Amino acid sequence: MLRSKLSATETDGAEALWIRDLSRIETSYGRLVYLAALRNPDTGRYEHYGFTAGSPSSLIASRNLKRIHETIFKDWVSFSLERKKADIELYISSIDHVDRAGLIDAWLRLTPYLNLVPAAVQGPERQRHISDFETILGLLKNVYGVSSPDQNA
Repeated sequence: MLRSKLSATETDGAEALWIRDLSRIETSYGRLVYLAALRNPDTGRYEHYGFTAGSPSSLIASRNLKRIHETIFKDWVSFSLERKKADIELYISSIDHVDRAGLIDAWLRLTPYLNLVPAAVQGPERQRHISDFETILGLLKNVYGVSSPDQNA
């Protein structure tokens, strides 16, 4: 197996990178954004800057990041709507130099929350995420005074 080709130090070092990176992200929503951004849309593999593409360590990293993404997503889906909204508001407040109304408008138009769902997650969990996020966007649209998505932007 590939894992046996890697020393314990290499595997532990990989996990230390993810733990370090994820621990710096204050919100669950932010962790989902980070993990989804590591997924290559052409291959479905997770690519971390600490690994050479195609190497045994990168394949292990991809599998582990996929597992972590699925775990964090399943935790996220289990949160109450109120907790998700508070987490998203904390995420928004952590972004420097952003027009919050513009951000909500972009989220309404571009639907980036759809890309946060791990590929293996289907059915009710996927639908709950989408439904809850759209409900939260409706609330945030009112909070930040977004009249409607700007279709020309």
